[in-house]
Formats: sequence, structure tokens, C-alpha cells
Amino acid sequence: MKYFYMIFIFSSLYSISQESINAKILDSTSKKPIPFATISINNNSGVISNDTGEFSMYLNKESFEKDSLTIRCLGYESKHYLLKTFRDSIILLNPKSIELNEILVSNKNYSVEEILEKSKENLAHNYDFDFTKSKLFFRSSYTTNILKNEVVIKKTTIPEFNQKFIDSLLNALPKNTDDYTEILANLYGKAGQNDFQKLDIIKASHLFDKRKEMSFEAYEDRISTILKKSIKRDSYFKIKSGILGTKQEIDESFFDSEKKEKPDETEAFIEQKKKQEQERKNNFLKYKKSTISKLQHDSFTFENSDLNFLEKPNRYNFKIEDYSFLNNDFVYKISFTPKRSEDYKGVLYINTDDFAIIRVDYENVKNLKSFNLFGISYNAYLKKGTLIYAKNASNKYALKYTDVEEGNKFGIKRPLSIIEKNKHTKGRRKQNELSSNIHFIVSNTEKKELVIFENEPITETVFTNFQEKPKVTPVSLSKYDPDFWKGETIIEPNQAIKDFKSLK
Repeated sequence: MKYFYMIFIFSSLYSISQESINAKILDSTSKKPIPFATISINNNSGVISNDTGEFSMYLNKESFEKDSLTIRCLGYESKHYLLKTFRDSIILLNPKSIELNEILVSNKNYSVEEILEKSKENLAHNYDFDFTKSKLFFRSSYTTNILKNEVVIKKTTIPEFNQKFIDSLLNALPKNTDDYTEILANLYGKAGQNDFQKLDIIKASHLFDKRKEMSFEAYEDRISTILKKSIKRDSYFKIKSGILGTKQEIDESFFDSEKKEKPDETEAFIEQKKKQEQERKNNFLKYKKSTISKLQHDSFTFENSDLNFLEKPNRYNFKIEDYSFLNNDFVYKISFTPKRSEDYKGVLYINTDDFAIIRVDYENVKNLKSFNLFGISYNAYLKKGTLIYAKNASNKYALKYTDVEEGNKFGIKRPLSIIEKNKHTKGRRKQNELSSNIHFIVSNTEKKELVIFENEPITETVFTNFQEKPKVTPVSLSKYDPDFWKGETIIEPNQAIKDFKSLK
């Protein structure tokens, strides 16, 4: 009986350990992490390693004797394991050497112009533009950093609005906030065409810092109390900043108590709140579907994409840098840089057999948007990303993985005066005045990642008949929960997400 229990325990542990595969992929020579490696079971469904080489894969069924695990990555020798005996937590990939005879027999000696011309000619044939059903995982990581927040009070007639109070407001605001949204879903329709797409959200989470909301809510109440005590009901505000000015009437509801005297006003208020809540629920699915569609559309496969090196090759310099292997395909490695006013440089990986572009790495070479007027500045200084394509069940290339990171800064440095005026009082209309100099600089960074695990063809009828569920909303989390995605294959979160915790 004792041995029976031991066998039972060990077999249970073995069963649990086989529910998921967790490992990190490293270069065997440098021991550096290998990002964007493809990990697949029986060369079918799979996942992509994250930017630190980590991946996690859940098994949806019992593994069989012949099931295999395959790891592939650009420029490395593929590795194959028998799934049932796989135990490694670290996987080392060897760089793949290329023999001269492999280059000579791969194809004729095309010029870079001929290679790109053939890539463009074969777009319609190589890539899948038909109706498909794709299972995907999407993650958006948004970070805000307040680099400068300074308000200097020059004059105030409201005692409570002094420098000490303003400084306390500024010091209470969190200088750094993070926001993460994750979605597991099925996408029906044509890739990159929002009007021909429907989203079926299986599960979603929203990891965000509640301090931001609480700080604004608390100080909004405090400021409202001061204003209600100090200003008149029938006043209006004159807001001036330098040579610019505007007039703002005071909404009467600002002075109303929370209890409404008329029942019909209460009902109207409740109905309005219900409508806003419904719109919020609907907009989550619509917004995320639009975001995913834009990620797909920001590709060289679409004519109006910013990555227009195929449509307008005369605007770039191209150079064949090397030859390599990507998922056992022999590829040209071609760099591109802008000649004139184009925004991006990068590297293309083009299959030597069918001239399909199967990977693009790109980044901006200059500010994408920039202005500075009347002390208000904006600078979109960063956009870089990766596109990876792989063949699907229709033997066509479809997007397997994409990520894009964008960064911008917003600043304001100018005088600001808020003057309360009232035309119903005797004498001077000016009642109160707050005069200040303000200086704010805010930096925002957003990274979006999309991985498509499965991709299968569907008919237009299947697409038309599928009905979206617009009321789906994400589960709000105040800290990272490793069990939330248990049983699901996703992009392994980075350390910043794992460490995230909203302070109470």
C-alpha cells in the first residue's frame, strides 16, 4: 500500500508537470536570450518566445508517444524534442552556419531590385487575404511618466488656493503609472480590414494602477468644496494663457446637492448613466478589434501602409546583407534605409524560393510628429516593431506575430490665469483671480503585441452568421495574477508585468 501511494503521488506530479511547458531560449554561444522564436507542437499550434526568450505553453490534451516539440528561430538550428520526455527549463540553440554551396544552388544571382520586384509581384499569391478564423492573444502595455510638473502661483484671492496646496496636489499625483490589457480571442474575417472583422473575446484582463483614479477623485472633491464656498452661482470664468483667452460658464449642476428634488431628473440621470455604461462595454470590444485590425493593417501587404518599401522602392536604399535560415527556409537578409523623407529603416527577410517577405524589423529614423507653438509641444519620437509571417492551413502566408512600440512626449510651459467674473454684482465684475506659471512634461510609451496561434479558412457565410457579444468586459486586476491565464497559451509576460502591483 505504501508503494502504491508513492507511485500515485509521483504519477500525479508527473501529470501536473505535463500540463504546461515553461522554458527560456538562449544562444548557445553568447547565452543571450533569443526573442521571437517559434515553439510548436507537431508543427501545428504554437507560441512565440517573448523579448527575454521566455515562453509558456499549456497542453490541451494528453501527450502521445509520437508528439514532438519544435523550436525554430531566425539564424539558428531547429531543435526537436519528444514532448512526453521534455523536461528542460533552458533551451540552447546553436547558430546555423551557411555553406557557400547552399547559397549558389538556392537560386540564380538576383539583384536586390529584382528580388523586391518579385516580392511585389507575388503578394497576391503568397499571402492570405481571404476569410479566416484566427485564435489570438493581444497585449497592450501603456506607461506614463511625469517628467516635469510645476505650478508657480503668482497671485490668488482664494486663500485655500495657495502655493502649499498646489504643491500638495502635484506631489500626490503618481509620477509613473502603468496600464496593461490582455485579450484571448477568436477573430473572424479578413486580416487588417476592420469592416470585415468580428471579434469573439474568450477572456480579457485589465491590470491598472488605481492610485491614479483615487488621486484625481479625492482632489476633485476637495477642489469642488473650495470652489463652491468661494465663487458665486451666476459667475463665469475667464481663462487666459498668454494672448489666448476663453470664457467658461459655470454649470448650475455644479452647485446642486447630490439629492435631486424632482423624480424625473433622477430617472433621467440614471438612464444617462446606464447609457454611458453600455457604451463603455460596447466600446471595449470595438476599440480592441480596431486596434488589432490596425496592427495587421500596418504591414507592407497593404498599399497605404507606412512600410511602403514595395510600393515606393525608389525612396529607399537597399542592400543584401547576408543569407540566413528562418523556420528552415533559406532567406535573403536585406537592409533598407530612406533616401529622402521616408520615416523608417529596417531589415527584410525574403524567402529565396517564393520571394515572400516573412519577417520585417523596422524603426523610425526621425521624429514622426513634432510641433512647438505658444509653449505647447508634442513629439512622437519612437515607433519600432517586428512583423513575422508563417504559412497557415491554406498554405498561404499569414501574420504569426507582430509587435510595435511607440513613444511620445507632451509639454506645456506658459502663464495661466483663471478669473471669476459676475455681471450681476455692483461695481467691478472681477470677483476672484488665480494667476500662475505652469510647466508640465509627460512621456507616454505604449507597446502592443499580437500573436496568432491558429489560423484556418472559413467561408463568407460563416463570417456573416457569427454574432459578436459586445457586452464582454475585461476583469480588472490591481496586481499580476499568475493563475489568471492558467490553462491558456499566451505570450509570456515580462518582468515589469509580473512585478506590477497597484498600491492601495
